[in-house]
Amino acid sequence: MRILHVLSAEFFAGSVAYAVHLAEAHRAQGHSVWLLSDSDQLPTRATQIKAPISDRSYRQRLRNGRLIRQVVQRENIDVVHAHSRAASWVSYFALRGLPVALVSTVHGRQHLHTSTALFDVYGEKVITICANLHEHLVGEVKMVAARIEVIPNGVNFLPDAAASKQDLSEASHLRISFIGRFNGGKGERAAALLQHVFPVLLKEFPPLRLALVGGELEALPAAGKTALAQLQADFGARVEVVGFTTDVPAWLVRTSLVIGAGRVAIEALGAGRPVLALGEANYAGLVSEATFAAAAASNFGDISAVLAPSEVDFTTLLADARAFLQAPQPVTAALRQQVRAHYALQTVAARVLETYQAARMRKASPNFIPVLMYHKIPDATLATKHQIYVTKENFARHLAYFQKQKLTPITFADYLNFASGKLPLADFPRRPIILTFDDGYTDNYTNLLPLMQQFGYRGVLYLLGDAGICYNKWDADFDPAEPRSDIMDLAQKHAFVAAGWEIGAHTMSHPRLTTLPLPEAAAEIQRSKAELETALQTELVSFAYPYGDLNNAVKTAVRNAGFTFGVATDSGGMHLEDDRMQVFRVNMFPNESASSLFKKTSTWYRKYYRWKRGK
Repeated sequence: MRILHVLSAEFFAGSVAYAVHLAEAHRAQGHSVWLLSDSDQLPTRATQIKAPISDRSYRQRLRNGRLIRQVVQRENIDVVHAHSRAASWVSYFALRGLPVALVSTVHGRQHLHTSTALFDVYGEKVITICANLHEHLVGEVKMVAARIEVIPNGVNFLPDAAASKQDLSEASHLRISFIGRFNGGKGERAAALLQHVFPVLLKEFPPLRLALVGGELEALPAAGKTALAQLQADFGARVEVVGFTTDVPAWLVRTSLVIGAGRVAIEALGAGRPVLALGEANYAGLVSEATFAAAAASNFGDISAVLAPSEVDFTTLLADARAFLQAPQPVTAALRQQVRAHYALQTVAARVLETYQAARMRKASPNFIPVLMYHKIPDATLATKHQIYVTKENFARHLAYFQKQKLTPITFADYLNFASGKLPLADFPRRPIILTFDDGYTDNYTNLLPLMQQFGYRGVLYLLGDAGICYNKWDADFDPAEPRSDIMDLAQKHAFVAAGWEIGAHTMSHPRLTTLPLPEAAAEIQRSKAELETALQTELVSFAYPYGDLNNAVKTAVRNAGFTFGVATDSGGMHLEDDRMQVFRVNMFPNESASSLFKKTSTWYRKYYRWKRGK
């Protein structure tokens, strides 16, 4: 993929580090990356182009927009990733009329002014770095939730072995380090610490040293500068004014307790250094296993979910710091691992790349793509209360209808090839449709496969991972009136792979996943993928929830198992890219008519379904 990052980079803030780390991670995967920003000296081997993105004058915005458009066209860019509202604004207008997707990462609360409401300049997909920002964008900015992905800052942590050696390196002094910028809201926090907290601690703990690490020290508020001068006069070399440094990890090694927010807090915790989370929005306290989730939701104090006064009780912060210095509490192995897993750059970069793909497909195919759900394709009508079949004769009529309407069947694997750029978006079908078939009944081999081949179509077949299940025991064993329907053998399943079909997983044994303990449900999901990939020698990218039964924990288990799509039944988003883990499927019944086929394959059907049934 060819990726252009657009960002304000007047100084090396967390948002700049975020863009640089993403650029390097994606370059390592073989993608081509450009950065267009205020600086062309950022620490990345991506191609850099200098432009004053931070200059918000309308004349300069127009110039920036023209430059972005030129770069996009000259370099054949696939997706533009903007990292501030100024960057989103110029990128949005630069891309007008071009088939190029825009993704914006929102690093902080957005100003609630008229232009925010009038101009939705954020693009096809929006990334927020924490849960509070998601709540802010939906509740206050009135953004559609389905466009937003919560993906945290990615940090390239040292390997575990190297990090463990860091833990063994005792700091030569008892030291508190304030790490962060000294301008804006963070500068105000630093000034308050210099006035009300650090003098007390330095006096009470004679061995204690104080390090001030970060850029824009000249922008520290006047009261802070006065307090700092007094501290230097009173405590001399114990007050270490470091200023900007590119080697923050070295200072983390020397530090007993870090005060900071955002990326600073993440890197410190990942390195095993305790953190008092103090940001522009609030004070989140000493981060522990118990408080990690709440602290992470605010990006460790930097971001509030709703507009509110950002008052901090520095008396409480002082008490917390004093208690820690009296009885230091090391970062537990569990907390450290939790942080390293949540913010791992490799994981974050993969999710961002998935978001790029989603944005491209929203741009290329903005309408609802029908995903139809079939099961049995028998020779004749079945005596069953479960209307999950379409006879061979009727199914042939369905295929003829699809052909007449110029609907083009694709698979989820095909879709991903278009999304990732392996296939050109210019070739994406004008009227795509995805035909899916659950359980793997024998009549799928005898009736379905020949019919699909006759029409030149391929579909997606969802199979159980347990090869020992040879009939529909989840129905027949619980209802004597339900006819037994045989499941295909391995050779028959292989025939679908040979015919170019996509194989998906449908658990090991067809349980209702939400009724199982989560570890058991996760095992059903993970094992089915592994068993089917081994048995059929094909990659699985999609999973079908039995009975359409799911919840957020089950969806997370599907993602964690390595699936790109989870397909539901009669639930899900308005667009396939609203939620890849809950793709809306349309139930197909025995007596579908021409009018019902027209309705169920129309781009407006999902909206109609939600209006009619409220889901």
